[in-house]
Amino acid sequence: MHTWVLHVDLDQFIAAVEILRRPELAGKPVIVGGRGDPTERAVVSTASYEARAFGVGSGMPLRIAARKIPDAVILPVDAPTYLAASEEVMATLRGQPGAVVQVLGWDEAFVGVSTDDPEAYARRLQAEVLQRTRLHCSIGIGDTLVRAKVATGFGKPRGVFRLTAENWLDVMGARPVADLWGVGSKISKRLGLLGIRTVAELAAGDEAALVAEFGPKMGLWYRQLGRGDGASVVDDTPWVARGHSKETTFQADIVDPADIEREARRLLDAVLAEVAADERPVVGLGLKVRYAPFLTKTFTKKVASTFDRSDVVEKAMELVAKIEPGRPIRLLGVRAEMAMPDDVREGHTPTRSGW
Repeated sequence: MHTWVLHVDLDQFIAAVEILRRPELAGKPVIVGGRGDPTERAVVSTASYEARAFGVGSGMPLRIAARKIPDAVILPVDAPTYLAASEEVMATLRGQPGAVVQVLGWDEAFVGVSTDDPEAYARRLQAEVLQRTRLHCSIGIGDTLVRAKVATGFGKPRGVFRLTAENWLDVMGARPVADLWGVGSKISKRLGLLGIRTVAELAAGDEAALVAEFGPKMGLWYRQLGRGDGASVVDDTPWVARGHSKETTFQADIVDPADIEREARRLLDAVLAEVAADERPVVGLGLKVRYAPFLTKTFTKKVASTFDRSDVVEKAMELVAKIEPGRPIRLLGVRAEMAMPDDVREGHTPTRSGW
């Protein structure tokens, strides 16, 4: 039997969970975001396929989405419900014969299987997920993680599609590099400056030029990505967060330094509460600032590995001091990076002084 990678992606996951709770919404344009109030500053978390037909997508300001579809049903985000649904799906995947499951997020996972008929296995998997959770999923089949991930897009919704080394360039070669997993608009523009616009051009790209533009590691990685190559083994090692972050969008811009510091400290308190639960020291900090109307700046600082809360707060306030005075702010975010478990186990971190 052959070893295959299956990429399982739940169709319109958050919207689908909401429709399960409210069956009367089936077939209607459903948008989930923020507190469900389009007059507030918030973005779309997900949209049903009916809403997507009007051009509504994740990350779009809720007010713009409401303007596009005046009669849309707009619902608030209910993270605990989505997490519970996700856990039920992942338990279903793990219960399949011979399955090795690598969770990527609430609504997607890689599944490693050995079978001579991956399409039949995928169809059985879809049926099992639907029976157990009443949720539909699409499945990409590949001989690498990259090919399986990309294949899923061709199977949506509720379908199965296979991409391997044999048909990769036939299917993907003429497509823009932005269609690849891991290539966004900024990278595609930089590749365009090198004359690389399609997947086939990236697959055959000049190594020296790519290394000169992106560095020895990422340059070669992008070329490998253009070929769909890479890891082929699904890793079920539990994911460990590298850090914790919190951010908030203000319904009215803030500009007073005291207000800014108070909000930054509030976010930092919430972040450090999660860090304390992980029992790992802080090794870095980040501050995200979105000035009105929509200019985003990020400030970062490395921190000598520490469990000392007062030291972390002091370093965070140094980042806050970099905020441009007198400029209205619509969003603040705080992030704390932590030492990874292996570093902690090997004794490369200081003794806990307590959070």
